[in-house]
Amino acid sequence: MSKYNALWEHVRNNESNTFKLTFEEIEQISGIPIDHSFLKYKKELMEYGWQVGKISMKEQTVVFQRMD
Repeated sequence: MSKYNALWEHVRNNESNTFKLTFEEIEQISGIPIDHSFLKYKKELMEYGWQVGKISMKEQTVVFQRMD
């Protein structure tokens, strides 16, 4: 079980093909602060049919994209 399972479930249940969450929103959904380990864990998202498109440190956002 991943520490980001709550976030992955949230992403999987989104009906859009692409959407953006702030770091703060990710923290609220997952219950943990986003940190450097997110780069390692983001690969798990592919099991849910999604991928991380772009991480903006400046805007503190993450773009999620549905895989074809």
